[in-house]
Amino acid sequence: MSKPKILIIYTGGTIGMIRDEVKGTLKPFRLQRVIKSIPSILHLGIELHAMELDRIIDSSNVTPLVWIELAEIIEEYYTQYDGFVILHGSDTMAYSASALSFLLENLAKPVIFTGSQLPIGLPRSDARENLITTLQIAALQNAKGQPMINEVCIYFEDKLYRGNRTHKFNSENFDAFLSLNYPILAEAGVHIQVYQERLLPQSNAELVVHTKMNTNVAILKLFPGLNILPYVQAFKSAGIEAVIIESYGSGNGPTDEGFLGAIQELVDNQIIVLNITQCREGKVEMGKYETSAALVKMGVLSGTDLTAEAAITKAMFVLGKTENYAERGRLLTQGLSGEMFG
Repeated sequence: MSKPKILIIYTGGTIGMIRDEVKGTLKPFRLQRVIKSIPSILHLGIELHAMELDRIIDSSNVTPLVWIELAEIIEEYYTQYDGFVILHGSDTMAYSASALSFLLENLAKPVIFTGSQLPIGLPRSDARENLITTLQIAALQNAKGQPMINEVCIYFEDKLYRGNRTHKFNSENFDAFLSLNYPILAEAGVHIQVYQERLLPQSNAELVVHTKMNTNVAILKLFPGLNILPYVQAFKSAGIEAVIIESYGSGNGPTDEGFLGAIQELVDNQIIVLNITQCREGKVEMGKYETSAALVKMGVLSGTDLTAEAAITKAMFVLGKTENYAERGRLLTQGLSGEMFG
């Protein structure tokens, strides 16, 4: 059997950082130095190829243009490789993985993000294990010689997560990510255990790569005492087309006339309002309590158990896909790539 072929795409991030001796800050260095830091990856039984973005960036500088660039790279090399590993900073990794999950429709191969909390050159770095195991998982094949993983994932600290279900919750520990509303897809111990029943169904359709995202999206976190009126005016003035509300508990918000009138004004102006919960675990169940029943009546959409990262990137994707208000609402409340309950 031929070796699985994996393409590593380096975007930047802590995994490839070195210290600038003059400024005392961390800065990215080139991919080949990352590879040379882990000689053992050359003995994994994988045919490896690597490339990097023209402009290596810290993940804090990631934009939708970077997501589209990554999608186009995968489209260009899709038939040549069995899987793709994207080295990326952890701070916005959940956003990027969520975005790619929508941009790569009918994906039938692994696209796995990984990175590290410490630069690869430091003695206690988590980069080596993360990169080696990610490559091994990306190269896994079933009995028919097909890739075992067929979705966009994040691998970090022994666990493989569905990318659009993740949230970075810790900036200090190596175990930096959580996926509270969906179980892990695989875990690495002495052996790599893949939970196949949790994976997305294998797609037999041709890959469709989307390359348009509309960034006229805003997010508003509710808090006691919020004066929502200035936000509504700002949203309208800025041409915002979708507002994501981070509400309380199972989708609840204030019942005073000022708040409800402001939300109604957004809806009346055909601005999509999508309701997600501030809680990291659980889902929106609009209408369960009186404090969310009014939102249902005025046409606020339920984001069920979407993460904030998935809600934002999905909204950008949907707004870029269609200008029809009703179709936007339909797509936002429909599961597209395993990102939400139901």
